[in-house]
Amino acid sequence: MTIDIGYHASHEQFAPGELLDHLRRAEDAGFTHAMCSDHFHPWSEDQGQSGYAWSWLGAALEATSLPLGTVCAPGQRYHPAVVAQAAATLEEMYPGRFWLGLGSGEALNEHITGERWPTKEERNARLRSSADVIRALWRGETVNARGFVVVEDARLYTRPPEPPPIVGAALTPETAQWVAGWADGLVTVAQPTEDLAEMVAAFRAGGGDCKPLFLQVQLSYGLDDADSLTAAHREWRTNTFASAVLADLRLPEDFAAAAEHVEHEHMREAVMVGADLDGHIERLREFVDLGFSRIYLHNVHRDQQRFIRDFGAHVIPEVVT
Repeated sequence: MTIDIGYHASHEQFAPGELLDHLRRAEDAGFTHAMCSDHFHPWSEDQGQSGYAWSWLGAALEATSLPLGTVCAPGQRYHPAVVAQAAATLEEMYPGRFWLGLGSGEALNEHITGERWPTKEERNARLRSSADVIRALWRGETVNARGFVVVEDARLYTRPPEPPPIVGAALTPETAQWVAGWADGLVTVAQPTEDLAEMVAAFRAGGGDCKPLFLQVQLSYGLDDADSLTAAHREWRTNTFASAVLADLRLPEDFAAAAEHVEHEHMREAVMVGADLDGHIERLREFVDLGFSRIYLHNVHRDQQRFIRDFGAHVIPEVVT
């Protein structure tokens, strides 16, 4: 199995121009793939940014030779026909270099439309309907739909010869098993090894036996352990909750209130914290052993240059061989 190590570009933490500089450095350092977040709001005021992913993706694909992807939630903030058009345009310009991740979304980003925030069951149904609409448009069909999403006489005229893969986003085994039936792959986030093993097993059992597994890994790599832990707490303490909580909170200040009593040491359960490169190598190898063929590294620490340099020189060569 070929292992690829990608760079995760966090729009919540860095302005788009700065992120583009980080991405170029990552490619030069040996990262072979990349993905970016797609948020309207950051998780916290401390993070302080929220660039538009789709504008940035065009610039990033042009500025580098890296394949890129993002996870979005069609059906509320984004109409699925617009997502289909955006993805098809990127794939037409940069064949074979874009993948589209689809998830059920978070109120943090989607509530801005003023629509009711649906239950998880409703959001899953809306997600599946959206995926069907996107694929039909990519096939060149004229699409009409009236249900969880409404589409009227939509036809996509600019289409790539081959559509990009749709990768299903999941945070629980139940969702992983469900997306296996319709997605071309799975993307999830790092968890304890036993929990990730359960996720992989559920995806395989649901029909994902021969489909690729992508993993986004949050880590905090700084000068030393104390610096790494401080940065993890400052930047990512709002992201340490169960998926149901993350999905339903509406504003950055809601996340800040929920994270008020998160202790520094608790961050080690959610983020790979530390300056020991051998420790990071060992943990990443565990993910490879679980079957993840593409691992996207998100250093929540603000010092991206140190991270890119050191992981490019010392970590990536040890993990991909």
